[in-house]
Amino acid sequence: MHGRGNGHFCLRSMRSADRAKDGATMSTSDKVALVIGAQGVIGRNLVDHLASLDDWKVIGVSRRESSSTGRVFHVSADLLDANDTRRKLGALGDVTHVFYAAYQDRPTWAELVPPNVAMLRNVLDAVEPTARRLQHVSLMQGYKVYGAHLGPFKTPARESDPPHMPPEFNVDQQALLESRAAGRAWSWSAIRPSVVSGFALGNPMNLSMAIAVYASISKELGIPLRFPGRAGAYDKLLEMTDAGLLARATVWAATNERAANQAFNVNNGDLFRWNEMWPKIGRWFDLEVAPPLPMSLDVVMADKEPLWNSMIEKYGLASTPYRDVSSWRFADFVFSWDYDMFADGTKARRFGFHEFVDTSAMFEGMFDDLRKRRVIP
Repeated sequence: MHGRGNGHFCLRSMRSADRAKDGATMSTSDKVALVIGAQGVIGRNLVDHLASLDDWKVIGVSRRESSSTGRVFHVSADLLDANDTRRKLGALGDVTHVFYAAYQDRPTWAELVPPNVAMLRNVLDAVEPTARRLQHVSLMQGYKVYGAHLGPFKTPARESDPPHMPPEFNVDQQALLESRAAGRAWSWSAIRPSVVSGFALGNPMNLSMAIAVYASISKELGIPLRFPGRAGAYDKLLEMTDAGLLARATVWAATNERAANQAFNVNNGDLFRWNEMWPKIGRWFDLEVAPPLPMSLDVVMADKEPLWNSMIEKYGLASTPYRDVSSWRFADFVFSWDYDMFADGTKARRFGFHEFVDTSAMFEGMFDDLRKRRVIP
């Protein structure tokens, strides 16, 4: 695909903005972040965090076009196209840190491997030859490394756990990264969050958004809030990862010498069960909670677009297309976990990252934010 500008334009614009603001060119001590997958839940929050830090310049990369604003410059690139990736990213010679959070969905686990490994390879092929100050490449992973998506697995999962039977693109991506870093001046890190909660529209893996829209539509229909997952999932232990916490942990691992060349589980630090969390969610939406009823949201919510559009008009909501707020397949996936889903997050604390987030407060904060943005009533 063709982006709105190339890498040369981006860097010239960045330097121009720096001169206008500071009366000087970019310092060689500045850190320049290249965030791959900048419009997803993880990438968007990472960009926001980096942009709040005085010593960082930020370049966001995504397939969808986006405007450059403030201290964040955007490059549109098709990472599956090696030539397009090299043309767009190869000119970004000032990059010091690559934060890789891109993802291509496919119908099966095996089909996920080729495109997701190819995209990472294309990024490295484009950036490495010209980014002479490259210090670190951060790879975003998840609990699929432990086989969490396949069925009951050893909990708490630890970074030292042995790999499972392939295919698994997370494992292949890390192997590629480690082999590329061998003998180079730059280091790597692998960050493994649980289910990530944060704001991003049009993202297929956004559980908080799915819950908020499901609850809002339930309220509009005058029906109680029912947990739609498998019966056995309602009382199992699981955890989540706040997107802001994840962003701070990711930057910490990328800039802390002791954390170099390590993998880290990153989670909120507390465990919960849906049978305790679901009533709290119901109270936030002022909804009664009825007994769970297993159902596929991807099926039962498929006809709700006209209702959603009427709610936008009725409540004066932001004009958000239903496809951008309906992460039903992912919600079904998470609600199907009728086994414990959590990992040991103490390694990051042992290495120096001590932040945590209360998951109940995280959900409430996310719903508050969606209401403030007029995404939900």
